[in-house]
Amino acid sequence: MREATKALGGIAERTGCAIVLIGHMNKGSGVKAAYRGIGSVDFFAVARSVLLIGKMPKDDTKRVVCQIKSNLALKGESLSFSLTEDGFKWTGFCDVTEDELLTGIKADTKSNKACVFVTDILEEYGKYPAKEIFEKGIALGISKRTIENAKQELGIKSFKEGNQWFWKQ
Repeated sequence: MREATKALGGIAERTGCAIVLIGHMNKGSGVKAAYRGIGSVDFFAVARSVLLIGKMPKDDTKRVVCQIKSNLALKGESLSFSLTEDGFKWTGFCDVTEDELLTGIKADTKSNKACVFVTDILEEYGKYPAKEIFEKGIALGISKRTIENAKQELGIKSFKEGNQWFWKQ
């Protein structure tokens, strides 16, 4: 895949054109956008800018364009739009993040931040030592109690392997 994306980059450099690749997300529920694309992660890795388009949480009539990668400038603000019988219409800037588009969880409260944090770890690793989840969460400013509440809210399972407790979805 790297060969193909390198060739496309060469074409863009020689011609001064932009190359636009459109991909689709798999049906997984993880929050790591780079790993949710169907096909190779190389598309994400080689891109200078990556946009994610998804449904506005709790509003099926709107969609959001969220920049999740930008190598050439600061990330842009998220924009919402609607598709109606009358057609396409920009509806303005919004504060929806990529995590919200991928999980439907708004990460602006301690509880929601903890849910996103725990979901992110378990989606990436499958299972993870409970002790390390608490340590990493506390390092991010999330209390042990808030992490435990997130575990309960998300329905995370605990199990013991040897002398160590793990969490998994």
